[in-house]
Amino acid sequence: MQTAMALPMTLPAPLSAGSIEAYIQAANRVPMLTPEKERALALRLREHDDLDAARELVLSHLRLVVSVARGYLGYGLAHADLIQEGNIGLMKAVKRFDPARNVRLVSFAIHWIKAEIHEYILRNWRLVKVATTKAQRKLFFNLRSMKRGLAPLSGEEVGRIAAELKVKPEEVTEMETRLGGRDLAFEADDSDDSEEKAYAPVHYLSADPEAEPSRFLETEENERLKTAGLQQALAALDPRSRRIVETRWLKEKDAATLHDLAAEFKVSAERIRQLEAKALEKMKKVMQQSAGAQRALPAPAA
Repeated sequence: MQTAMALPMTLPAPLSAGSIEAYIQAANRVPMLTPEKERALALRLREHDDLDAARELVLSHLRLVVSVARGYLGYGLAHADLIQEGNIGLMKAVKRFDPARNVRLVSFAIHWIKAEIHEYILRNWRLVKVATTKAQRKLFFNLRSMKRGLAPLSGEEVGRIAAELKVKPEEVTEMETRLGGRDLAFEADDSDDSEEKAYAPVHYLSADPEAEPSRFLETEENERLKTAGLQQALAALDPRSRRIVETRWLKEKDAATLHDLAAEFKVSAERIRQLEAKALEKMKKVMQQSAGAQRALPAPAA
């Protein structure tokens, strides 16, 4: 006699995105079972290993799988794939269903359906698995719905969620960080912007020490400090001296000459040169003081 183990080969399956709507319509057309009919079929399967009874139990609950799978579309996985995994859970439930417990199959099966979908999501949502412990799994599937907004969780919200889910506050914070991250390709493709290409692991895992992320960050920080110091130094000048420095030294092209500025301010070119030298000296002192203050700041905690 055929057994329920052969059941997966006989069920319709949503094989492509184009057929998913037709599959859902077909699943919804299968009539639901009365409690008496369901019990009779379950007894036939349990006592006689009746494959036809198993098939009828599964087909009559395909709409349940579709409904449950729809609730997990927010994870970016195909509805058809979620339904496929849910169907596996449904078949496991049918195989283990005991009508003597006086529980409807729908109540018994939903646990198995969700369990299979959960496993599928955890395997495929990221290249690196984000939830391995029981607490992490609980947070993975509940944290986003429990957040009250898009902003990072406050200390009060972390405490509330930890208490509701019976996990540690630090586990809530860690999972929020994991959910907010993303996979990073080892080597950026041509479609990525220049910044993503610069920070691709293929660069900083090379033997070249200059390509390490810390060097990139150090260079960026130095440029930021130089820009901030320059703005501070310019702000210390009077309007005329600032105009002279900006037009003589900070223009990428068509920089003003001494004679151009002499005509603008109605003084001699020599006077413009003196004002320029004095302004540059003042800026140098301001920038040195600013750099010294930055070095005196305490290092951030590790």
